[in-house]
Amino acid sequence: MRLNMGTLDRRLRLFILAPILVIAGVIVGPTSILAIVLYVLAAVMVGTSLAGSCPLYTLFGIQTCPKQTFTTADEGGVAR
Repeated sequence: MRLNMGTLDRRLRLFILAPILVIAGVIVGPTSILAIVLYVLAAVMVGTSLAGSCPLYTLFGIQTCPKQTFTTADEGGVAR
């Protein structure tokens, strides 16, 4: 699995979107079906932000992380 999420994208999902989804789930009623869906979405946001890869981004060819450039093999092929 390749990384396709940038730092800002990961932080927004982890610290803004996931807590908002959990709070919305509590507001609509912690045991309702809508709340469970919101909790699952929050878990997906946390999981993808920790992994650094979003399956939907891969499907649509989106990449929010900066592209890495590699040097020649003479220099060891180290990423810059």
